[in-house]
Amino acid sequence: MSFRSFLYISFCLPLLLAAGCKDDDYALPTPQSGLQNDAIKRTLGPNVIGLNIEFAYAMAILPDQGKLVSAQAEASIAGATGTYLEHRSFFTDPNGGIDTGVPVAEPSTTNGTTTSVTFNKDTSAATLRYFYRIPEEARGKTVNFTFSAKSSNGEAVSLSMGPYTISKMDMKLDMAATDAAACYISIEDMAVYTAAEATANPEKIDLVYLYRTPAGLTFNHALVAPAADPQYLPGVTLPAGVDRNTKIIKTWALRDRHLARLEFGIYIDDPDFEQKSFTDAPNFAVNLKKEAGAWVETADGKYRAYIFVNNVNNGSKTATISMKRYTMQ
Repeated sequence: MSFRSFLYISFCLPLLLAAGCKDDDYALPTPQSGLQNDAIKRTLGPNVIGLNIEFAYAMAILPDQGKLVSAQAEASIAGATGTYLEHRSFFTDPNGGIDTGVPVAEPSTTNGTTTSVTFNKDTSAATLRYFYRIPEEARGKTVNFTFSAKSSNGEAVSLSMGPYTISKMDMKLDMAATDAAACYISIEDMAVYTAAEATANPEKIDLVYLYRTPAGLTFNHALVAPAADPQYLPGVTLPAGVDRNTKIIKTWALRDRHLARLEFGIYIDDPDFEQKSFTDAPNFAVNLKKEAGAWVETADGKYRAYIFVNNVNNGSKTATISMKRYTMQ
């Protein structure tokens, strides 16, 4: 079997499998003549700046009619560094169900909004992955994509995908917070600061992380506004000027997939921040545990955030947190 025939069979295998599950009177459809193409969007959830939007672009022509020459993906807004079109065609290994890539083209090149590959194998069918790294320029806008391919017999095909809305929110992963050290959290900067750094930027500090185990009380890991009642900040001497009254709503079982990177298919998107009510919200959240979270609104109402607790360590009095932040004003 030639390499070209192998790829064509791989491309058509899902049709063959589907046919095998039908009644006996079902007839396998005759492959269409000419160059064909199709695409699917593989990524789920909101499209966040700095992440990828991933597509699978499939193209095929009957082996006796020609072979693939080139393929490209064009975005309406140029992707950030890291945008590329795979030069490998992927198929599912029937022995293990694992996606397997076979090199069929030269590595892709990007010129402005267009990313393209030139095939260097005798190939009649291929499925290429396209990764569009979402740029800052796309924030709050929509992006469209046009996929196209050419074959050796002079045919060309194309299809459009989109529009896809790009989120306005930002995201920061795996920030380390340590009680009595790097424990001052800025929503604006999406950062955890030491006391010295907080002293230099007091107007940016929205939360204090601390760990306490007072007798007869359940406190443990906590996020507390600087302006909260001192009983929620035991043993804490705030840097001068750190006094914001941040609203905080503790929650559980909201494991945003972007932040948690767990198996749960839950995503926080822009409307979740816009519709969240902080009326009568407290300014502290105590007894936070691994995989808990907290909705936060800054004192000036400019930012809202969701903070996810990736991990905690009672012995070292530390927590690892990730954050999605949305600008309200």
